[in-house]
Amino acid sequence: MDNPLNILVISLFGGNEREVILFGIFGAIIILFLVLDLGLFHKQAHKVSTKSALYQSIFWVTVSALFGYFIYVYDESGAVGAVEYFSAYLTEKALSVDNIFVILLILKYFQVDETYYHKILFWGILGAIIMRAIFIFVGAYLIHKFHWILYIFGVFLIYSGIRIYFEDGDEKIEPEKNPVLIFCKKYLPITTDTKDGKFLVFEKGKLWFTPLFLVIVLIETTDLIFAVDSIPAAFAITQNEFLIYTSNIFAVMGLRAMFFLLSGIIDKFYLLQKGLSIILFFIGAKMILEIFQIDINVYLSFSVIIATLTLSVIFSVIIPRKSKIV
Repeated sequence: MDNPLNILVISLFGGNEREVILFGIFGAIIILFLVLDLGLFHKQAHKVSTKSALYQSIFWVTVSALFGYFIYVYDESGAVGAVEYFSAYLTEKALSVDNIFVILLILKYFQVDETYYHKILFWGILGAIIMRAIFIFVGAYLIHKFHWILYIFGVFLIYSGIRIYFEDGDEKIEPEKNPVLIFCKKYLPITTDTKDGKFLVFEKGKLWFTPLFLVIVLIETTDLIFAVDSIPAAFAITQNEFLIYTSNIFAVMGLRAMFFLLSGIIDKFYLLQKGLSIILFFIGAKMILEIFQIDINVYLSFSVIIATLTLSVIFSVIIPRKSKIV
């Protein structure tokens, strides 16, 4: 009973048949819309309009909220499970804003045509879904074997919160120093053009990789870096892996629409990074305090998270950003 597969099943559902059903609904939603997205709505490469991005964003927020309501009504964890789900969801959403900054910089760095943005983000998010599942599985397995790892997560989150708070907010990327990208350029045959938005092409009996493949590689490796913050943060909010994975993936699924919606105005929410740092520090401290039998209930945690995010957005709008002296 102590093999990794049994641990994964037990940690995900713990014998909770209702969570098995909810997870089936969750899986059906994700698979259905990935198939529809790729095979029906976006067969041809095109630029996604702000109006379309708004509708998609509303759709994914609505679906995510409805799933949280199903957890409240149907799951054995009830209101506590729903609050933990929404806390993890909002935290991942906040972290996604930083992710959007970096993705936008990557696309600009490689001078990618906007008509290919949707396709790149589709495959980038699909990769993120798989990698997040692996991260959560490994995290669940390690926590099951060594519970004290949670306290290491807490220390790491406090460190991340402090680090992010004192960053200047100007994201910098240096693709030429990315080891995965260096490896790809050294050992893979790369074309000089995008080949009409393809990632791979066969020419003269040889497989070639296009620059868009390198963009995907860089986006995926960047997502791994963000997952290092987001997955421990989710485990610090709840140890229910079912809630962690569903909240995390629903937030990731809405990332692409949020990218198209906010890419032109995201720099205006400059205080969101500060708010995120406070949230990471708070949930890290919450985890450490459990060592001393001090428990911060989920309702207070949720209130702190949503209040911090709301105030960060409001203050970003009403307080002008100071210009930097060059």
